[in-house]
Amino acid sequence: MSSSNSSSELVNGFGRVIGVGSYLPKNILTNDDLAKIVETNDQWITERTGIKTRHISDPEVDTTESMAIAAAKAAVKDAGIDPLEIGLVIVACTTPNVLFPALSTSVQAAVDADNAMCFDMNAACPGFLTAFVTAQNYIKAGTVDCALVVGAENLTNYVNFEDRGTCILFGDGAGAVVLRSEKDQQYDAIMRAAGKRGECMHCESVMQKGREMTEEFRKATYINMDGQTVFKFAVTEVPKVIEDLLGRTGTDADDIDYFILHQANRRIIESVAKRLKQPIEKFPMNIEKTGNTSSASIPILLDEMKQQGLLGQGNKKIVVSSFGAGLLWGAFQTEI
Repeated sequence: MSSSNSSSELVNGFGRVIGVGSYLPKNILTNDDLAKIVETNDQWITERTGIKTRHISDPEVDTTESMAIAAAKAAVKDAGIDPLEIGLVIVACTTPNVLFPALSTSVQAAVDADNAMCFDMNAACPGFLTAFVTAQNYIKAGTVDCALVVGAENLTNYVNFEDRGTCILFGDGAGAVVLRSEKDQQYDAIMRAAGKRGECMHCESVMQKGREMTEEFRKATYINMDGQTVFKFAVTEVPKVIEDLLGRTGTDADDIDYFILHQANRRIIESVAKRLKQPIEKFPMNIEKTGNTSSASIPILLDEMKQQGLLGQGNKKIVVSSFGAGLLWGAFQTEI
């Protein structure tokens, strides 16, 4: 599936990011902490993933809902808009603390976006990317002028801390952006899926009639991943989709200021940079401190980049790409 329209084809513009925000729990789990739980060590984790620490939700304080709200409030404040301008709220989430109502309705209420339509999206790690592309299509169609897009995850609720292959990877948190239509805003996107290859990443619901709670089923209700298969998929498909996108927009990779990738594994990001023949400095990372926060990783990184002064001072051409369970992956190009 592709989403592509040049800004000259229609009267309405695409959305420009005018506000960003994020939330990370205060609790931090280090590699040394994990070494006390499973057979691992700091060197082994760092060499294979680039992760040193990850933020872990406090069950007394940090629900997926509360984190989504905190990030959304920060993004709206950063945008400096009247919340009534927001016409759409999308929350990307794979690990909600409630099945319904949608988390987006809680966010809408909390930020006073009373004029907004709301829905949630479940696309695992590429959830924010999918929600962002969806919001852009609503804006381009003229359905809304302003949208709030949130990625929020409480992944450690689904981590099996007996499995050293997965428990070292994930953290919790939320990030959000506000988009507002601008007539000449540049944007294009490509989204892809390969459901026939999806068994390498899965997590089953515990709420299934007739399923006996055997040890095998218990383990299936945690995050399960074939790490080698996912790694090979990511280092092949992510640079390819970025190259396809750059070809479609007629942009040379050298002209992109930043390639903002899903923070899943440092070695994946380094491999993509090498494939694109771009300096690693153009690939900002915070995975060392946050781990893999799934659909929250990209907006959390965008907020960190803005706080560091890397965004918000003149137009920056960026490519954003993500990949994950499904298998789903894609990329979008825009100015920020």
